[in-house]
Amino acid sequence: MASSLTERMLKAGSIKGASTLSMSKFFNTKDPILTEVPIINVAFSGHLDGGLIPGLTVIAGASKSFKTLLSLYCMKAYLKKYPEGIAILYDSEFGITPEYLSGIGIDLDRVLHIPIANIEELKFDIVSRLQEIEKNDKVFIMIDSVGNLASKKEVEDAENEKSVADMTRAKSLKSLFRIVTPILTIKNIPMLAINHIYMTQEMFSKPVVSGGCVEEGTMIQVLNGAQAIEEIVKGTIVPTMAGNKLVTETWTPDTLEFGEVDCYELEFEDGFKVIVSGQHPFLTENGWVDAEDMREGDVALKL
Repeated sequence: MASSLTERMLKAGSIKGASTLSMSKFFNTKDPILTEVPIINVAFSGHLDGGLIPGLTVIAGASKSFKTLLSLYCMKAYLKKYPEGIAILYDSEFGITPEYLSGIGIDLDRVLHIPIANIEELKFDIVSRLQEIEKNDKVFIMIDSVGNLASKKEVEDAENEKSVADMTRAKSLKSLFRIVTPILTIKNIPMLAINHIYMTQEMFSKPVVSGGCVEEGTMIQVLNGAQAIEEIVKGTIVPTMAGNKLVTETWTPDTLEFGEVDCYELEFEDGFKVIVSGQHPFLTENGWVDAEDMREGDVALKL
């Protein structure tokens, strides 16, 4: 009975590639790219004989932590496995020289180098090229790096001599990844995107993948009313659940070590909305909870 229903449901849809999970090519026919470094294979797959698989992989780390070299070893392994394959290198940092690639053992004639200046330029170009890739084409994509890539708005603000924080970058980056992730998996294409991390500004700092805090224009309650977040300076008094507190420091995406963090929009039952960083804490009935861990139904306390 179940078998008959399954067959009818498979025939009823219009999306190609539908199958039972036991027969899905997306999980059962993965061909990992084995690198020359066993620990890299373990990191990607959990197995010494595993390796990089098709889809999006983000490699994030501090400066000078061999992120680019790791990605290039993966590129070399892919080109070695598929002699007919090519690599596409999107470059915003220009630290990879032809001599560097040759020294690793990568054929320069099989690497398409594409300079990029902003996230939107990268998004439009990569989507266009992905549409041109056919089913059995062997293509490896590398982005060096998304962490050092500005948004189009950030570039335009600089050209117009506007010194304002750009809160669109994280959204643009998420849009890019949302678009390419299913295409990469369906077309069997591995893509490595290099990103940076920065240390949060708190007593016990922690590394966070770059991606602002509270969005520009958000009104914050201060001692004498409400004030836009970007207008708050050191010395401003802010009422809190623990009493009035003095602002001792402020940060913007421009003053963080490696740029912006991912932002989240929270909407409350009274219709109030706020956009904050994932690590921005809210006091709830269950204690302090970071924005990225808030769930529908959580009760946030207010003054």
